[in-house]
Amino acid sequence: MNTPVTATPTATKTLAGLAPPPLKPASFLKTLRASRGNAFEVIPLQAYEQPVYLAKSILGKVLMVNDPEGVRRILLDNVANYPKNDLEIEFFSAMFGEGLLSAPTAKWRTHRKVMAPSFGTRSVESYAPAMVETTVDFARHWDALPEAAEIDIAEEMKALTLKIICRTMFSSDADELAACSSEALEFAQASLEFGLLDVLPVIGPRRIKRTVDSIRAHFKGMDAAIYRLIGEREKIRDEAPKDFLTRLVAAKDPDDGVGLNASEVRDEVITIFMAGHETTAVTMTWVWYLLSQHPVEEATLHAELDAVLAGKIPTAEDIPNLPYARMVIEEAMRVYPPAPGISIRQAQQADEVCGFKVWPGLQILISPWILHRHRRLWDNPERFDPTRFNKESTEKRPRFAYLPFGGGPRVCIGATLAMTEATLILAVLAQRFRLRLKEQQEIKLQTRITLRPKNGMMTILERRSPSVHLRGAHGRP
Repeated sequence: MNTPVTATPTATKTLAGLAPPPLKPASFLKTLRASRGNAFEVIPLQAYEQPVYLAKSILGKVLMVNDPEGVRRILLDNVANYPKNDLEIEFFSAMFGEGLLSAPTAKWRTHRKVMAPSFGTRSVESYAPAMVETTVDFARHWDALPEAAEIDIAEEMKALTLKIICRTMFSSDADELAACSSEALEFAQASLEFGLLDVLPVIGPRRIKRTVDSIRAHFKGMDAAIYRLIGEREKIRDEAPKDFLTRLVAAKDPDDGVGLNASEVRDEVITIFMAGHETTAVTMTWVWYLLSQHPVEEATLHAELDAVLAGKIPTAEDIPNLPYARMVIEEAMRVYPPAPGISIRQAQQADEVCGFKVWPGLQILISPWILHRHRRLWDNPERFDPTRFNKESTEKRPRFAYLPFGGGPRVCIGATLAMTEATLILAVLAQRFRLRLKEQQEIKLQTRITLRPKNGMMTILERRSPSVHLRGAHGRP
């Protein structure tokens, strides 16, 4: 394994959305206004210093659990006492039906077992060539642009990850699905912006019901495309391409041999499709942003890629030899977690968490945004420092201090797939290009399901070495 070039991290600078937390809790109206952007930015400093923090508003109390052992209590040791709240389930069900993100416990357990082989190491490795080929094609698209072209890297990464997930999930059958999925996801994300009327008694529930109904309506086109693809795969099982959809249609419970019906396949396909490409897209957007702001870390990454790959197209076998690339991605997900708020849970029975007496009905929030920059867990947490994720540091860190993919039994089933995809994207593109943030541009954060740059992110595309072209595994262009 090649050892990455060591370098002193770039001096601390104020990154987008990382101004010091306010000293006092925000007012209700300020919190409501902040919900149009990144509501986590108004959480007071106390939450980043204490194991638990009880937030109070006219809507009630929410306990923020920010200690690894407390998080473990909620997500693992006493998870049955802390189900997701009804509103979250209602919104997720409108989008994903009863997929892994919203299924009741019994169905989730069965589906997770049936789907596990499709996300195992061998399956992920089988998806890697399609990921790389799609990214290489995308690199050629960038190559065709003029020097110093301006691109919205947020939109570019959404386009790339959408192509990749279509290729890995549906082979070449997904043109119709790709077209309608983007619109459906954008509508669903926009629907999660709440105003004052949404929290009022009587009026609020009616408005939320209309929103849920509208989300379901926007997914009808995607549903029709998926059911058509499922029907086609069932007819040609033996000749079907060995992609994710084929695996899912053919999957059986190892205990009773029962598979998923068409409706269940639809729910899981939409869950993986929508959650998968969106989270990887935002992760890669923030990776490029952070590299553009940290030239020392960017140079260290480039040195590793050049030493290990020497211009050739990466494969899954190269990933273990690219530890710094992995660390860059992991640190980007710490600074800008793709899903900054895991979920709101509601205590069913009395309990104790980090010495705090929990009462039935109390709302519980576990937020990677807070956890990933908690003063007790991270030194200088606003600084971008990929070496936090070297082997030694990672082994010392409490398991529930870092939650880019959630935690407990419902930890993201696609975590390995996502890391593989992100590493291969970075390895292909960062060999050939660097991105510079366009000047006089304010980057604002927006939290819906994922953490996005609110108005996109304009960057200047630069070629690292025009004389070096991506080569195949045997040196052929």
